[in-house]
Amino acid sequence: MTKTVPYTAGGEKESLHTSLDAHRDVVLWKLEGLDDEQLRRPMTPTGTNLLGLVKHLATVEYGWFCATFGRETEKLWFDPSTEDMALAPDETTEQILAFYGRARAAADRAIEEIGLDDTGTSWNGRTVSMRWVLIHMLEDVVRHVGHMDIVRELIDGATGTHRPA
Repeated sequence: MTKTVPYTAGGEKESLHTSLDAHRDVVLWKLEGLDDEQLRRPMTPTGTNLLGLVKHLATVEYGWFCATFGRETEKLWFDPSTEDMALAPDETTEQILAFYGRARAAADRAIEEIGLDDTGTSWNGRTVSMRWVLIHMLEDVVRHVGHMDIVRELIDGATGTHRPA
């Protein structure tokens, strides 16, 4: 559940985490009311689909928040030499949504337990701080929510950036 966004009140870490969480909730909202075929339907020449975007976001949550800081991740469902947004025929919507839920929970624990200035080593060997990872992930989630906005509109005409109050 989304927390109240402390844009003007809360500390830096709380503000970044709460903003990230608000956009994560939009990811799930963009899926509401669609059937499995619609969630998997490729809507661009490269095959972009809503469920593939969720799979990608789960993967990067585990990668940036957990693997970077030496924390446990689960086995990822893709070959890193290929695209992580591709869906295998045997991957169910329920599996991917559960994967995203577990990734979010693991990332939330890392965010809560690791200081903003604490560093880890990213997948490409760079030293990065938790602050940098939070900012990077906020950028990545917002970018992909924008993709989801467009894909959802192409599927059924639904628009909007946040769930109506």
